Amino acid sequence: MFQNILDAITGENGNSKKLKSDGDQSMKVKGTVVLMKKNVLDFNDFHSSVLDGLHELLGHGVSLQLISAEKSDPAGRIHFVCNSWVYPAKHYKNDRIFFSNKPYLPEKTPEPLRKYREEELANLRGHGKEKDELQEWDRVYDYACYNDLGEPDKGPKFVRPILGGSAEYPYPRRGRTGRKATKSDPSCETRHPLLLSLNVYVPRDERFGHLRMADFLAYALKAIPQFIEPELRELCDKTPNEFDSFADVLKLYEGGIELPGGPQLENIRKNIPSQVLKEIFRTDGEQLFKFPMPQIIKEDKSAWRTDEEFAREMLAGVNPVLIRRLEAFPPKSKLDRRLYGDQNSSITEEHIKHNLDGLTAAEAIKNNRLYILDHHDCLMPYLRRINTTSTKIYASRTLLFLKDDGTLKPLAIELSLPHPEGDEFGADSKVYTPAEDGVKACIWQLAKAYVGVNDSGYHQLVSHWLHTHAAMEPFVIATNRNLSVLHPIHKLLHPHFRDTMNINALARQTLINACGALESTVFPARYSLEFSSTLYKSWVFTDEALPEELVKRGVAVKDPKSKHGVRLLIEDYPYAVDGLEIWSAIREWVEQYCLCYYETDETVQKDTEIQAWWKEIREQGHGDLKDEPWWPKMQTREDLIQSCTIIVWVASALHAAINFGQYPFGGYLPNRPSISRRFMPEEGTPEYEELKSNPEKAFFKTITPQLQTLLGISLIEILSRHATDEVYLGQRDTPEWTADAKPLQAFEEFGKKLVKIEEKIIEMNRDEKLKNRVGPAKMPYTLLVPSSEGGLTGRGIPNSISI
Repeated sequence: MFQNILDAITGENGNSKKLKSDGDQSMKVKGTVVLMKKNVLDFNDFHSSVLDGLHELLGHGVSLQLISAEKSDPAGRIHFVCNSWVYPAKHYKNDRIFFSNKPYLPEKTPEPLRKYREEELANLRGHGKEKDELQEWDRVYDYACYNDLGEPDKGPKFVRPILGGSAEYPYPRRGRTGRKATKSDPSCETRHPLLLSLNVYVPRDERFGHLRMADFLAYALKAIPQFIEPELRELCDKTPNEFDSFADVLKLYEGGIELPGGPQLENIRKNIPSQVLKEIFRTDGEQLFKFPMPQIIKEDKSAWRTDEEFAREMLAGVNPVLIRRLEAFPPKSKLDRRLYGDQNSSITEEHIKHNLDGLTAAEAIKNNRLYILDHHDCLMPYLRRINTTSTKIYASRTLLFLKDDGTLKPLAIELSLPHPEGDEFGADSKVYTPAEDGVKACIWQLAKAYVGVNDSGYHQLVSHWLHTHAAMEPFVIATNRNLSVLHPIHKLLHPHFRDTMNINALARQTLINACGALESTVFPARYSLEFSSTLYKSWVFTDEALPEELVKRGVAVKDPKSKHGVRLLIEDYPYAVDGLEIWSAIREWVEQYCLCYYETDETVQKDTEIQAWWKEIREQGHGDLKDEPWWPKMQTREDLIQSCTIIVWVASALHAAINFGQYPFGGYLPNRPSISRRFMPEEGTPEYEELKSNPEKAFFKTITPQLQTLLGISLIEILSRHATDEVYLGQRDTPEWTADAKPLQAFEEFGKKLVKIEEKIIEMNRDEKLKNRVGPAKMPYTLLVPSSEGGLTGRGIPNSISI
C-alpha cells in the first residue's frame, strides 16, 4: 500500500492512463504519479527509496479522476502540486481533492470547482470531529489551549497551569489533538508515553518528511533527558557534578569528557536508541562525550570574557532584540507600586560618570548615547518563587554607553531581589561597575554571568519560543482552515509554515512539558512557560514588523528619507542593518505578489476567505488578545501586504536570527550560562574567600552545573542545525508552485535580491571600521545570511520555523 501521492503531472512525457473526466467520458492523457512507500518513515527503514510510475498502482485499487475547471486545449499541460499523504478510502467520508497550480480568488473560482473548494475547506475544519481524538489519517486543523504540558496524574510535581483561555494565563492556541482528559483534572489532556512522543497528532501533511525525520532522530533523541538523565546524574555525581576550571569545559570540544565503564555506562547505552548512539559517543572506541567547537571560542578562547564582546552580543548575538535606548535616568519601573513598592533603579550618576567620555548622564541621554538591557520588571514578580528552588537569580538592569567608534561599553549592572520585609517595600538592589583586577574583577565577571543567565532564559522562552514558534502556530491553523489551496495568499504563505506544527507538537511532548528538557536547563524551571505567558500580554502583532519594532525600542527613529523608512541610532547594529535589508526585500516581494491579485481595497474587503481567515486569527488563534486595538482591520491592500510581510518575516528571518546562533554563541556555556545556583558572594563569607583564592572554581559553582551543561548544549546543538532538505528564503520546493507568470517573475527577482544582500553582508563583515560585525571573538555576524548548507553553520534563513 502506498500513502503519499507526491506529484501528479498531466500532459508531459510519462506513463499514460485512462482517467475519468467530469462528464464521465473516457479520454487518454499522459502523466506521471510519484509515490512513496508507507514505511518510508518507519524507524527501521529510513532510507526507503521513492518509487515512481503508474505501474506501482496496479492491483491496489487507486483511481484518479480529473475534474475540468474550464474548457481548454486537451493538449495543454496541467500541473498538480499534491505533496500529500493519502490513506485508504475507508478513513474518508469524501474523495481526496487535488487542485492544479492555478490560483483563484474565491469570487473568481471557475464554477465547476467551487463546490470542491468549499468541500475541501470543510474537511480541513473537521466537521463532526470536534470532540473526537484525532487519528494519524485525519486532516483536521483546529485549536486548543496548552492544557497538555502537565501530567497531574503523576502528582503535584507535574502539575502546570493551563495556558490560554484565561486572563491570568493568556497564550496563543495550539493545534488540537483531542486526547482524553486526565483522571486528576478533567480540564487537562493526557500525554503520550515518552517512547510514543513522535506520534503526537498533527495533520499528516504537517509531519516531517523522511529526510528531515532521519536528521531529527539522529540528533534529537540524545537531548531527551528522560533517556539518559538518571545514569548521567550518577556519573556526574561521581566526577563530581561540577566543572573546576575553564580548561575542564574545553575538554567537551577538544577531547571529550571520559565516561567510566561498568554498569552505569551500559545502562546509558541500553536506554538510547542505537541509531543515535554514534551521535552521543565517539565511534573510535573511546567512551567520551564530545561536542563541536562553538564559534565563540573557535578563534580566541578568552575573548568572550571581554566587556566589548559582552556588549556586542546585544547587537549581534543570539538575542539582539531586547536592548533599547534609555530615555530617562535613572531607569524607571512600570511595576504597580501598590504591589511592588518602589522598583526604580538605584543606579546613580556617581556610578557611571567616569565612563561617559566627559558627558553628564543628561547629555548622554540627549545625544542618544545611553542604552539598557532590562530584565528587571519581567523577572521581579517571579523571584520569590524561583529562588525557593535550587535556582538563585536576580532581576537585572545593564546600562551601556555608545562610544564614538560605534561600540557599546557596559557602565553598570544592577542586581535586585525582592525586599526581605515584603514586596511592598520595593527592591533590594546592588550596583556593580566594571573592574579589571583582583576580586572586584571576579565580582564583575559574576555580575555579567547573572545577566547572561537572565538573557538566556528570556531568549529561549520569550524571544524564541513565544514570539516565533507559539505565535505563528495560530496562523498555520487558520490558513489551512480558511484559505483554500487555490487561494493566492495560501500559495504565498504555505512554504513559511512547513514543519512548524510538527516541531511545536514535539516540543510540547519532550521539551517544554513539565520536567522536560527546557525546565531542566533554564532558570525559571517549573515556572518557565507560565513566565512566558505573562510576557504574551504585551505581545503586539504589528510591532513584529522590524522597522516598527526598532522604533519601539528607541534604537531607530522614523525617517521617510531613509532607505527603509527608519534611521538607526546605533549605525553599526548588525542584526538591524542586515534585518532591514531582508525585511525590505520580503516586503517588496509580498507587495508585488499581492498586487497581482488585488486591484483595489474593495477586492480585499469582498474576499470572503481572507475575511474569515483574519477574523479567526484574532478571535480564536490569538483569542486572548482579540480586543486589542492594534489588530489590522484587513480592509485595505496595505493591511494585507503588511500582515503577510510580518508573517513571512517572523517565520523566516526573525526565527533564523534568534535560533541558529544558539550553539555558536551558547554552546560554550560560560558565555551564556542558563542557570545560577547561588547569590553573589558577600565580603566576609567563605564564598567570598573562595572567590579570591580560586575564582574559576567559584564561577563554576555559581553557573550551570555539569549535568545541565551536557543536556543544555545537546539541546541547543540540535536546535541550531539545518536539515539536509531545508528550503531557504527565496527558494521553493517545486519550481511550478503557481501557474501565473507575473508572480513567478517577481519571485525570481526576490531570489536575486537576496543573493545581493548576502554579498553585501559578507562585504560588511570584512570592513574593519564596523567593529560590531566581528568583535573580539573574531566571529563574523552571519545569522541573516540567506543561504546555507545543512548542519551547524551559524547562517541561513529557512522559509519556516522547522526546528
